[in-house]
Formats: sequence, structure tokens, C-alpha cells
Amino acid sequence: MGASRLIGVLLIVAGAIALAYGGFTYTKHTDAATVGPVTLSLQHRQTVSIPVWAGVAGIVIGGLMLALGERKT
Repeated sequence: MGASRLIGVLLIVAGAIALAYGGFTYTKHTDAATVGPVTLSLQHRQTVSIPVWAGVAGIVIGGLMLALGERKT
């Protein structure tokens, strides 16, 4: 399997995952204050949305890469 076919498969898989989940959430830890032996920390949950067009574009571009494959010159 050539490099372009492998990238094409990865783009299709990534595009399908982006369409299925629509985004991801992560937790960011920050230290708010330290007073002696006591440390206060905050946790912020942040969500990153992946646009639908990005998932569709990944699938289309991956499909084109698979269809065209590596050209021999």
C-alpha cells in the first residue's frame, strides 16, 4: 500500500469519526492560589466542536486519494 493510499484511508477514518462525534471535550487544570500547605486548583472543561464540512471534506479527499492512488510516471 502506497503512502497516498494510507493517507487516504486515514482521512476517511478521521472524517467518519468527526461526523460521528462532532467534537471533543478536555479538562484544563489551573492552580488558583497557594496559601501555605493548601493549594486551590480549578478545573475548566472546554469543548472543541468539529464542523460538519471538515468531516465531509476528509471523507471526500480521502476517497479521491484512494481512487486516484499513486500514479506511475
